Amino acid sequence: MVSIRTIDRGDRIVARQVDVNAAAEELFAKVANPHRHGELDGSGTVKDTVKGPDRLARGAKFSVGMKQYGVPYKITSTVTEFVDEPASKVIEWQHPMGHTWRWEFEEKQPGVTTVTESFQYGTAKAPKLLEIFKMPQQNARGISSTLEKLASQYV
Repeated sequence: MVSIRTIDRGDRIVARQVDVNAAAEELFAKVANPHRHGELDGSGTVKDTVKGPDRLARGAKFSVGMKQYGVPYKITSTVTEFVDEPASKVIEWQHPMGHTWRWEFEEKQPGVTTVTESFQYGTAKAPKLLEIFKMPQQNARGISSTLEKLASQYV
């Protein structure tokens, strides 16, 4: 059974966490490759049409085909943080509207990694609009599904 935890990161941040039976390096490599985001996505909005490098880095840009409410569109995001060190692995990218998606990986013991994904919308150009359209709640469900999907691959 996969257990998704809600994490309090403060105002206008939606964060969920799960323990995955895999090494942090392996999980980080999946998320660091934008061409694999479609296979990770549990929200159903991310498609497999990606343009960008095979491995992200700070400052890298990548475009992803999306579909929401039946409408296809493309988003180009910019990596704002990329840390790939033995004790710390973080990837964060910023959406053109200013909000960010962040992944953190902490290997608690060999082969068991705590993965945290967060949607930070306090930096968005129109955070109130995101709240009116219930994006924080929608993204909370999507993050939970994504983390559940990821953890289930390693049960």
